[in-house]
Amino acid sequence: MTPGLIAALTVYALIGIGVAFAARRGLGAGAAEYYLAGRRAGGVISALSYGATTYSAFMMVGLAGLTYAGGVGALGFELVYLAGLGLVAIFGPRFWLASRAFGFITPAEMLSHRYASRWVGAVMALTACVFLIPYSAVQLMGIGYLVSGVTDAAIGFEQGILIGAALALIWTLAAGMRSVLWTDALQVVVMLVTSLIAAGFVIAALGGPVAFLESTRADHGEWLSVPGPGLFSLTTFIGLTVPWFFFSISNPQVSQRLFTTESIGAMRTMLLGFLILGFVYTLISVIWGFSALQLVPDLDQPDLATPRLLATDAVPAPVAIVLVVGIVAAAVSTVDSILLSLSALAARDLYRPLAPSGGHQMIAGQAVILIVTALAILFARLQLDLITVLSVAASSGLLVTVPSIVGCFFWRRGTASGAIVSMLGAGVVVTALQLTGFDPLGIPASICGGALAVALFVGISLATRADSARADAFLAPVEAGLAEHRIR
Repeated sequence: MTPGLIAALTVYALIGIGVAFAARRGLGAGAAEYYLAGRRAGGVISALSYGATTYSAFMMVGLAGLTYAGGVGALGFELVYLAGLGLVAIFGPRFWLASRAFGFITPAEMLSHRYASRWVGAVMALTACVFLIPYSAVQLMGIGYLVSGVTDAAIGFEQGILIGAALALIWTLAAGMRSVLWTDALQVVVMLVTSLIAAGFVIAALGGPVAFLESTRADHGEWLSVPGPGLFSLTTFIGLTVPWFFFSISNPQVSQRLFTTESIGAMRTMLLGFLILGFVYTLISVIWGFSALQLVPDLDQPDLATPRLLATDAVPAPVAIVLVVGIVAAAVSTVDSILLSLSALAARDLYRPLAPSGGHQMIAGQAVILIVTALAILFARLQLDLITVLSVAASSGLLVTVPSIVGCFFWRRGTASGAIVSMLGAGVVVTALQLTGFDPLGIPASICGGALAVALFVGISLATRADSARADAFLAPVEAGLAEHRIR
């Protein structure tokens, strides 16, 4: 399989590079062009890109591994995420209207304006950097595990990491968001089609859908209930799902997409398309994990379920090769979106207040892309824990930004001090809890951090003076736009 995989990855890389550089044609000047594709993204391409950005190595490697380790609870975990997309219906139009009214490039910039303090945006930007760099590393780990596993280490883990990092770096630098949108659209089609085909072969190898269900019930019946074989206790499940529920507004590489669509109608198309794609891909990934339980039992490392399954005779080598390319594509699409988002946050919310020159901002942002890529490579080499658990750990840290985001639109009494203290204080606590593994009273770090962020935001805001005039000025065009579009 190794020579064929190398050839397939080479063809994929060349096509992707061609698409990325084609996206440069017509690229205008300025931050809005580079970071938001000129705010002209259509609904269909936005749906495809949103799917590629969200669904990464986490799914066919991470979620399949979580299913292998914990059973059907993994399906409930991911369905909670899809339920959380209801937040896009609430916040999406508000993000879009605010960005059009005030020219925001990043969600942190929006918070700075609403709370009349550049420090709010700076703290949010730093929070994103702290937690999204490990999340980028998770995607590179997924690529490393995959290519190393299916080639029996002929392509090493670290080589896989470097392949993913190099592609993400090239595509991000090529044309910013335009490049990311175009390559994402290509990658999500490859990802979904290949996973469907591969899942079909695996089910056929197990005797068909009926035989697959019967053998799963007979041999792994415990995996079909919660808590299953022991991974999913109630507190574990809540700790994993709460950050995932708020993912669509807490993760800037995703929420920034709400600034890019050409209209609110395009945003609706994006949301509907992603819901369909996400539901199908979730079912495929969970079925894949249950298939691995039967075909490659007793793995010590659940994240290796997919590479080990692809190395069996159940999946023809050409199909396995194309699926590997699809999973690599999914992971790369998430990494390049994170690189672009962190670049924007660094340039707009950290560098710009110190040096307002637009040209220098872009240079600083592109330098950040190089730095973050290097840090993600170093972190990925550590090979820490389950991919899914690491992904949720990153979202747990970003959960501390949610009270300030909610208050931005729904609580005029919220203050800059409340936003800053809640993100800093709760962020430090979440980081400490996750590094030490300590869960106070058995409560997961994500819940402790989220609850503390709410308490600090509300408490400090009530103890400090709110800028009511700034809140009214910020909300006026948003509320007028909602009324015009008849959105509640």
